[in-house]
Amino acid sequence: MFTHSRRVLLLCAISLVPAFAAAQSGDTSPIRIGVSGPFTGGSSPMGESMRNGIRIAVEEINNIGGLNGRKIELVERDDQANNDLGAKIADELTQMKVVATVGIVNTGVGLASIDAYQKARIPLLVAVSTGTALTRKYAPPAAPENYIFRISPTLDLEAKVVVAELKRKGLQKAAILADTTAYGEAGLKAFQEQARGAGLDVTAEERFKIGDQDMSVQVRDAKASGAQALVVWGIGPELAAVARNKDALGWKVPMLGSWTFSMRNFIDGSGKAGEGALMPQTFIQDLGSSAKNSFLLAYKRTFKTDRIPSPMSAAQGYDGMHLLYLALRQANSTDGTKIKEALENLKSRYQGVITSYHKPFSKEDHDAITQNMLIMGMVTNGRVDYAYADDQKRGALLRMKAQ
Repeated sequence: MFTHSRRVLLLCAISLVPAFAAAQSGDTSPIRIGVSGPFTGGSSPMGESMRNGIRIAVEEINNIGGLNGRKIELVERDDQANNDLGAKIADELTQMKVVATVGIVNTGVGLASIDAYQKARIPLLVAVSTGTALTRKYAPPAAPENYIFRISPTLDLEAKVVVAELKRKGLQKAAILADTTAYGEAGLKAFQEQARGAGLDVTAEERFKIGDQDMSVQVRDAKASGAQALVVWGIGPELAAVARNKDALGWKVPMLGSWTFSMRNFIDGSGKAGEGALMPQTFIQDLGSSAKNSFLLAYKRTFKTDRIPSPMSAAQGYDGMHLLYLALRQANSTDGTKIKEALENLKSRYQGVITSYHKPFSKEDHDAITQNMLIMGMVTNGRVDYAYADDQKRGALLRMKAQ
């Protein structure tokens, strides 16, 4: 699907936008871009993968001269999936006057961070978090300008895809388990709303905390409710515990949930109990195309492994950084307002890892991913594969943003 032509496409896109501001032609200082994410702890597979994707994009950009000779320099901070620390990092990065930030994995951290970027008029491109509220809080008419953008799907879209999959399988009753974080709470509400609209019966609603490793009581109650499927919203380690508990009870119903079922620590932690788990994805690391996928080749070359802890996070970080780069070129400036306006009206089409981006944002819509870009993944033989062969055949060009 993606070949060595990516670099050619990038160069073509560059030729369509103006050179960086002539007034800055004598300035060779680096352009500082913030990166905020969890690089330690249970969410680190997502944070590390995202950061690696961003680093690959920056290496490519710097190798072709950066922005009029100015190289991009990443200012990386580990938020440890801690809301308070995330807020402090947002304050630090904005006070350092980074040109923009790419990052944010956890919804709670995002909610604690976005006010600082909005106040400072510094664009934030959310690369992983799916919390719907992040891009909506300052969307018109709530505020005259919105500096928060996103390159990941929203919880609402995830919930729609999960409910559609339940309907596709002819299942009418589902139980849901969700963690007690802001992410889990938002996922629970999104699923409830979508299930209600589709006429599905939510037979049980159970909760668990980050760090819990025995959800057997919640799983037993879900089974007793008569559910035909188990939906789970959380992150890797706790999802793995739910899968093991479900397997131990001999409950054979399908297990579906948030995109985080694709995390390496879920797949490794759940073992055979995680086989068959279904989740929405923007990008699946197709082993059959790895040899010709320039992004995957670059990842393996740079990090000496083709085992990406969270492929979707890596792809979204990579695409987000390249979209920011094109906005910087088009804005002809490092001014936050001008970069925001360029993002809202990108003139260059960009062939990314996830899809072909054509005007991914507008003043009214700061979410680049639409439902037609999501595909269903399934844990198979210790990795995430396409749940349906038809999805594997669909090219990125057929998944362009619904206008």
